Amino acid sequence: MDPVPIGEAARLLKINTSALRYYEEIGLVRPAARVGGRRTYGRAELRRLAFVQMAQELGFSLEVIAEVLDQPGGRWHEAIDAQIARLEVLIEQARRAQDFLVHARECTTANPVQECTTLAHVLDRRVDGLTLDEIAKEHHP
Repeated sequence: MDPVPIGEAARLLKINTSALRYYEEIGLVRPAARVGGRRTYGRAELRRLAFVQMAQELGFSLEVIAEVLDQPGGRWHEAIDAQIARLEVLIEQARRAQDFLVHARECTTANPVQECTTLAHVLDRRVDGLTLDEIAKEHHP
């Protein structure tokens, strides 16, 4: 692939040219060349940009992405392990929320907030100062 100008690179990756300029400013990518003062990006730069984009979508910070790109090895595995741990927490929170919502939806009382004993217990625990996560852990340790 021949180097493409910044606008074409942005179009290919579906990002703003300002994002590409910012990535250059913070050292995540460098244009392959400048033609007539305009940045151009080759296949290697586009791959690097695609990696930045995908890693951001997976929740990695630009700081971690830069470290992974410029200092691969153990740091990459550490970053992945940390992100997996964060995702496991989010998944567990989502499961707890889903359990609560399924119960609320399936409650046979006409007014669940007033009549459902399970929901009343949860609301009482919230009034007692517990967070939703703490309440969920009580029900699903």
